[in-house]
Amino acid sequence: MTTAQIIAAEQACLIPTYSKLPLALVAGEGPWVWDADGNRYLDFYGGHCVALLGHCPPLVTSMLERQANKLLFYSNVVYSDVRARAAASLTRLAPSGLDRVFFCNSGTEAVETALKLARTTTGRPHIITMEGDFHGRTLGSLATTWNPEYRAPFQSLLSEVSFVPFGDLNALTASMDAHVAAVFLEPIQSIAGIREAPPEYYREARRLADANGSLVIFDEIQTGVGRTGKFSVAEHYGMVPDIITLAKSLGSGLPVGATLTTESIANGVQLGDHGSTFGGGMIAMAAVEATLQAIEQGDLMARAAHIFDAIAAGVAPHITGILGRGCLIGLQFKQPASTILTELRSEGVLVGASADPCVLRVMPPIIASDQNVAFFADALAKVCT
Repeated sequence: MTTAQIIAAEQACLIPTYSKLPLALVAGEGPWVWDADGNRYLDFYGGHCVALLGHCPPLVTSMLERQANKLLFYSNVVYSDVRARAAASLTRLAPSGLDRVFFCNSGTEAVETALKLARTTTGRPHIITMEGDFHGRTLGSLATTWNPEYRAPFQSLLSEVSFVPFGDLNALTASMDAHVAAVFLEPIQSIAGIREAPPEYYREARRLADANGSLVIFDEIQTGVGRTGKFSVAEHYGMVPDIITLAKSLGSGLPVGATLTTESIANGVQLGDHGSTFGGGMIAMAAVEATLQAIEQGDLMARAAHIFDAIAAGVAPHITGILGRGCLIGLQFKQPASTILTELRSEGVLVGASADPCVLRVMPPIIASDQNVAFFADALAKVCT
C-alpha cells in the first residue's frame, strides 16, 4: 500500500481523535523510520517520546520473540517469572525507597493508580497540580491535566483538583490545607514547552507536603527510564517522591505503564482495591525486562547528557535557547516554530511541536550517534538559513 492508500484506509474506519502528520510509517531501525513510499526520516520525536532505545532494538525484539513462543499472556491471577524479573529490575533502578510497583497498560492508567493510592493512603480528597501539566485523558488523569480544552467537555465528572502556577512556591504554600492528598507534578512539562522549575522548588514542594501530611507524586511518563540522564528526574533534584508514574519509554514501544511507590503506601492496599487484566502481561513484561537490561548493559543513561550537549553545540547558531535535560529537549526560536517543524520533515527529520509556539520538542533516542546529531544539526541549519 502507498502512503495515500494507507491514509484513506485509516480515515475510512477510525474515529478521528488526532490531527495526524501526512505520514504512513511502515518500518524502523535504530533512530530511523521509513514511510510506505520508501522515504527515510531521522526520528527525533519517537512517537510521543516513546522510542528511547530507537526502533526495534535487537535485545528487545529477541526477548519478545522468545517470550511469544513460550506464553503470550496470563492474567495476574497467577505468578510469572518474567513479571518477577521485570519488577525486580525496575525497583532496583528506581530511587531508593520506591520498591513496590503496579503494572498497567498506559501512562494514564499509571496516573489513575497514583491518584487512587494518594487518596486512599491519606484519606483526603484533594489533589494540587500545576498549570501547564499534562497527565492523561481518562477521567481521573484528565482532572489533573491543565489545558481547559481537554477538560471542559467533562468538567462535571472530574475530581476535586486545584491548579497552581508551576514553580511558584508561594502559590503552592497557600494551597496546602488539611484536605490535600497530594502535590502532583509533571517535573518537566513536556507538552507545555519543556518547562522546568529550579531544583530547590521540588525539594521545597517535598518539605511542604511532608509538613502538611500530603504525598508528592511525579508524573515521569516522559522524563523517566533514563531519558534525562538519571532513571528518575527526581535524582537531579536531590529528593524522592512518594509515587512515580512511568510509561512511554518503559516498553520500547509495547503498551505498558507502571506506578512505583513505597512499601508503607503499598501496605495500605487491600486485595481487590485495584486491578488490571492485561497489566503485567508476559509480553509487556518481556519488553520491560529487555528495555531495562539494554539500558544497563550499554550504560546508556550516561549518554543522554552527551547527546544534549552535542545537540546544544550543533544548533547554537540557529536558536535563542535550549531547555530540558538529556534526551528531552526544547529548542527556542525567535519566531513561531511550526514552519521549521514542517521544513525539517521535508529534510528527513521528525521533531515535535509544543504549546509554546516558539519551542520545538526534540526527543532523540539515547542510542543516537554523533553522526545522527550532526545530521539533525545540518538539517536545522538548512531550514533556518
